[in-house]
Amino acid sequence: MQNHLEIPSVITVVARGQKYVISRGTRVKAFLRRYLPDIAPECLGAIVGNRVVDLEAPIASSCELVPVTYASKAGARIYRATLTVMLCEAFARLFPSARLRIGQALGDGYYFDVEKDPLLTQEDIRAVEAEMRRMVERNEPLVTMRVPAAQAIEIFEMTQQKSKVMTVKAMRTSHVNIVTMGKHWDLVFHPLLPTTEGIKEFRLSLYANGLVLGFPPPGKPTEPPAPPKNHWGLFSVYRETRDWNRAVGIETVGDLNKAIVEGRIGEIVRVAEALHERKIVAIADEIARRKGRCRLVLVAGPSASGKTTFIKRLRLQLLALGIKPKELSIDNYYVNRKDTPRDESGDYDFECLEAIDLALLNEQLQALLAGKMVKTPVYSFTKGVRSSKTVPMKLEQDEILLMEGIHGLNDKLTEAVPREQKFRIYVSAITQLCIDEHNRIFTSDARLLRRIVRDRLFRGYTAEETINRWPKVRAGEEKHIYPYQDLADMMFNSTLVYEPSLLKVFAERFLMEVREDSPAFPEAWRLLEFLHLFVPIFPDDVPSTSILREFIGGSAFEY
Repeated sequence: MQNHLEIPSVITVVARGQKYVISRGTRVKAFLRRYLPDIAPECLGAIVGNRVVDLEAPIASSCELVPVTYASKAGARIYRATLTVMLCEAFARLFPSARLRIGQALGDGYYFDVEKDPLLTQEDIRAVEAEMRRMVERNEPLVTMRVPAAQAIEIFEMTQQKSKVMTVKAMRTSHVNIVTMGKHWDLVFHPLLPTTEGIKEFRLSLYANGLVLGFPPPGKPTEPPAPPKNHWGLFSVYRETRDWNRAVGIETVGDLNKAIVEGRIGEIVRVAEALHERKIVAIADEIARRKGRCRLVLVAGPSASGKTTFIKRLRLQLLALGIKPKELSIDNYYVNRKDTPRDESGDYDFECLEAIDLALLNEQLQALLAGKMVKTPVYSFTKGVRSSKTVPMKLEQDEILLMEGIHGLNDKLTEAVPREQKFRIYVSAITQLCIDEHNRIFTSDARLLRRIVRDRLFRGYTAEETINRWPKVRAGEEKHIYPYQDLADMMFNSTLVYEPSLLKVFAERFLMEVREDSPAFPEAWRLLEFLHLFVPIFPDDVPSTSILREFIGGSAFEY
């Protein structure tokens, strides 16, 4: 007797607390229009089965469906990825010989290098933006398709997109997703809008040797983007890192994978680490140049930037120059737990400036810089109170003070110290490796992967816990760190061109531990898809003084 498996033709979808019985294979867009018409026009995609999908995705089984709008990170990524495809298409139509290369995020926008003869002008920018707005008016489709890898390679070879050819070859997969709007062909790594209908606002601005594609403010898709600010300090670091990548011959994921497969990664690791050391030496030299005036060195930057290792390496370079640094931990100046301010959720806000005893800190800083002995506090994080124990400290004439903390660039933290006595350093992992010429790697992803690995290996937190905590961490950075980054005297980019391939060895398994029904799963899945692009490497060639040792272990420093 032959058994026949009969798959039901109807499924149950839960959305916004209601159950709906629908035909299997109903597309997300059709479901939203029929059952959630009030929110459907705002939707850019959906979370189906705890995975972010586009509006054309079929609903294949019973599941929960969560609408995705521009108010969410997932929705913003869909919006930005769609606009990037539109920008490349507009250039392909108007200036087919021009070459665009995606780069750094600048505020609410992406910077693009533009190679064009003659050089890009304001008139060119206006023409491209007008073409993109016509795309929206015509509601043009973005045609996405899954094709054999060999066919994708053929398309990208015909369109002379070498970086995409290398990326597809290294992916070792039978099929890949591609998109076109007629002239330009691209790889797809994020869900896209099926048409330009969902695009409300954007702005193109001439900037340096290229342009900035500006996006609406977070959560406000109908609000016009503000003109890009002149973050020249940050932008110079971005250019410097691009030059570093070019120096080692690694500008895209395809370049990196090729070097790994060919056995050249050891030398690339050593050159990348040498470039780091040269920059730290340059910062130490600048501090030495201000010897006598500079007494307080402040280091700030977002989470998982490698600030701790940076300070330890900077200390060694200062000692080599005959400068004796002493470290003062801001952590010991926290107010007692009961006096800590609370955030809008009612939780303790340890990241606000008022969580620090500013009066005591500034009083002791003044005394230290005047050569007096002070009794610095000791704070117990487990008990949430300041200990009765103190640590005596005195700063000699040939010594300087090193301090690290998220508020380091904010003058309110150290307002008792004259500006000329302070040297401020901003440390962050500003990723400049791109997937290919038109698909960027999110800078925050590099830091999140670092933190997932470190938390899981050394702090007892699972990847799920780290991912769930990350939005609050990022919100604190937006409030307390990024507004002050342009005040830094010097910046240090702690990213290393080879690190995604190294972190993959650790992070992949930790991300697989995230339960499929967890709220953290969509982000874990996205990161796993991202890591799939990289050929893994082991830490054998990574020196014990590397920034990355802070996250994977085996460091020569004590933490």
